[in-house]
Amino acid sequence: MTAIFAAGGADDPAGGAAIAEVIGATAGATAMTAALVGLGIAHRTGRTQLLARLSAFSERISGLPGWAALPVGLATGSLLVAVFGMYWDISLHIDDGRDAGPLANPAHYFILFGLFGIFAAGFLAMVLPSERTGPTAVRIQENWYAPLGGVLVLACGAFSLLGFPLDDMWHRLFGQDVTLWGPTHLMLIGGASMTLVGLSVLLIEGRRANAAAGHPDREKGWARLAQKAALPGGLLIGLSTFQAEFDFSVPQFRFVFQPMLIMLAAGVGLVATRMYLGRGSALLAVAFFLVVRGLLSLLVGPVLGQTTPAVPLYVVEALVVEAVALRFVRRPLAFGVVSGLGIGTVGLAAEWGWSHLVMHQPWPAALFPEGALLGLAMALAGAILGAWVGSRLAAPEVERPPILRPLAVVAAGALAAMVVYALRDAPTGAPVRAQVEVREVREGEQREADLLVTLRPRDAARDAEWLTVTAWQGGGSMVEPLEEVGAGRYRTTAPVPLYGSWKSLIRLHTGSELSIVPVYLPADEAIPAREVPAPPRFERRFVAEPEILLREQTGGGGAVWALAYAVVAAIALGLLVLLAWGLHRVAAHAGAAPPARERRAAPRVTGRPTPAPS
Repeated sequence: MTAIFAAGGADDPAGGAAIAEVIGATAGATAMTAALVGLGIAHRTGRTQLLARLSAFSERISGLPGWAALPVGLATGSLLVAVFGMYWDISLHIDDGRDAGPLANPAHYFILFGLFGIFAAGFLAMVLPSERTGPTAVRIQENWYAPLGGVLVLACGAFSLLGFPLDDMWHRLFGQDVTLWGPTHLMLIGGASMTLVGLSVLLIEGRRANAAAGHPDREKGWARLAQKAALPGGLLIGLSTFQAEFDFSVPQFRFVFQPMLIMLAAGVGLVATRMYLGRGSALLAVAFFLVVRGLLSLLVGPVLGQTTPAVPLYVVEALVVEAVALRFVRRPLAFGVVSGLGIGTVGLAAEWGWSHLVMHQPWPAALFPEGALLGLAMALAGAILGAWVGSRLAAPEVERPPILRPLAVVAAGALAAMVVYALRDAPTGAPVRAQVEVREVREGEQREADLLVTLRPRDAARDAEWLTVTAWQGGGSMVEPLEEVGAGRYRTTAPVPLYGSWKSLIRLHTGSELSIVPVYLPADEAIPAREVPAPPRFERRFVAEPEILLREQTGGGGAVWALAYAVVAAIALGLLVLLAWGLHRVAAHAGAAPPARERRAAPRVTGRPTPAPS
């Protein structure tokens, strides 16, 4: 992933990676892909038994068919590697600025290898089976049928990996899009998150294959328990990565977006989880989420010495879902609606209180009522989508009312509309100016100062969602609220760095407006941009945040910009359509009799290769 917030000197390119970095990354990716494809061909033609042995071992210890067990294990480990790399990468960019390219940042290797592992898991699931795995299998060619789940996992991995070259192309065209919510960044995150849907389908196919072979209880208890926690917990982690800018207290979007995203993750993840995996699964998912995200925060923060991300709670939302499920779990529409109402009220209130305990920027009273209303709406939309997903995965145990599909489409549309609304940034009043007095507490090359800030007009920060001094990319980060000392007068509560590569800013968020005053910015020859100094006294006007935070972005607007967004959107829509088709297919074949050849197959479904068709 590229820089989340741009900074750095002339040695760090601001419009795409250095050519040597591109060549090295391309060569490495090509070599790994060639090795993977070669291994798959060798397995299918019987020239190697390596995959067959690994598949058989996975089958023995899990009780699932090897073509499902081995890819699921590989994908699970790969997802953990990728999410660690992502959070480490974000913290590095926040603390140190941008880097020279994909090979210049150690966190990028974890992301690359993690995403490639997901791709490899899908590929292995497709090449391992020697016979058709069930009625949902996808025909690749004569005598070769791939599990549907393997196809979906492969597509998700390919979607994420495609984000890397597209990301570099994007930067060459438009400069750095210095936000987690850049279109190609969302490809990296979204593809990895959606992998959990493909893995769920693959596990369903594995269990159906066991049943078809006359061994419905063959799966080991530990494997079922692990899936009941790790599978939905991983989905919750994936859905929560979209909140990462807020977790690190450096969001570039309106504050209301954070409760909306948390409610969406809880609605989709926990409702689908409880319907698919049964009693207690929502709580197990949250437990897995808290353990993994807690360990990630410890690794990134105290262990590696970077900015430590906060973690949302989700416990109360899980309790709400488990309680509602006692009565409504077999009625997906009622379950989704009632769960959404509970998540968007009781759960939202709990997250509001939790923010005051663990988040550096707790949710203020100014977020109410907009945050409460949009949070409730997002929880409802997410819960209806979760009910649709869960009813497909849980078929035929729960009913699938025909109305649920169009309602899910409506919920998806409402979700998209709310995201667009939350992303908007529009001026809400008269221009605001800041008179700043810089009181030095340390002179010299590592200059630090306290700031006394007077706003014009004096009531400009009334009912503000935040008024902070934010500094980052000088070897650390700080986000501190300004303390009011008089009418329209504020002071910092900690010294602000005004040297080196630090970027120090005053940020004001009122209503739908995000504005900013630079206190000190370093010169950046790669953009190019001049230094913004911090004299003892100065007065500056608040400007729209993109003018400062996105100053490395170029070429915005126009036909090329619109075409680039359209291409990324079309690719993303294609993946979503494929996943929806996969969920429909796995539900439509629930309880279907296996093909005659499968019914005659040996009880064990192994990874033995089949001869290549002549």
